[in-house]
Amino acid sequence: MTTLTQATAPPFYQPQGNEVVLFEAAYAARLPVMVKGPTGCGKSRFIEYMAHRLGRQLITVACNEDMTASDLVGRYLLDAGGTRWQDGPLTVAARLGAICYLDEIVEARQDTTVVIHPLTDHRRQLPLDKKGETVHAHPDFQLVISYNPGYQSLLKDLKPSTKQRFTAFEFDYPPAELEAQIVSQETGLDTARTAQLVQIAHAARQLKGHGLTEGISTRLLVYAATLIMGGVAPAEACRMAMVRPITDDADIRQTLDHTIDAVFA
Repeated sequence: MTTLTQATAPPFYQPQGNEVVLFEAAYAARLPVMVKGPTGCGKSRFIEYMAHRLGRQLITVACNEDMTASDLVGRYLLDAGGTRWQDGPLTVAARLGAICYLDEIVEARQDTTVVIHPLTDHRRQLPLDKKGETVHAHPDFQLVISYNPGYQSLLKDLKPSTKQRFTAFEFDYPPAELEAQIVSQETGLDTARTAQLVQIAHAARQLKGHGLTEGISTRLLVYAATLIMGGVAPAEACRMAMVRPITDDADIRQTLDHTIDAVFA
């Protein structure tokens, strides 16, 4: 799925360190950027925020295992008048000077991701072999990718030759106090209550690798807080938004349910 964004109001983002300044420096040099971190920790929100801050259009591509190179660069289509060429999202971004964000690029096939290589070095070109054209990237174009290192495997990882074409940021969940403030800002729930949600999330994150593939994300904390603001009892909101989505293991669920009961006792 592809989305083109040019927000009129800045998306909320709370910096954790100097990532804003560093991204601005990378953009000034038009260096490609790789954003690494666990699910739901704010990677996409950060890119949306930076695109707005820099005044650039953002074209986001949600990568998946069925995505082909043609899905990225374009293809010929049949219509009433015969055939016509339609640019893909990567080509559109390169022509317009937008920021192209390939979200969870590790989900795409490796033979697909190779097409980005000429855009990530001094050439800044995108060959359209089927059309017989080479697109020279607009001076404002930047390529950004993200992926979750927690899902790395021998069959699903970026090639070293791809990784070494990018500068990189490593994201993680915010410190407890900051995360509570973020959830409160996003939902309007008071920080005392959001601190309790964060306490539960931290307990769950300790189980990553010990029964859980992934911990409770900041995104799920926002979901739980939203339910509470809607009138759902805090414990039930936490079970619905923070526990049931991440595990079907009865023992893990029981452990986290006990944590929720203890926090809200």
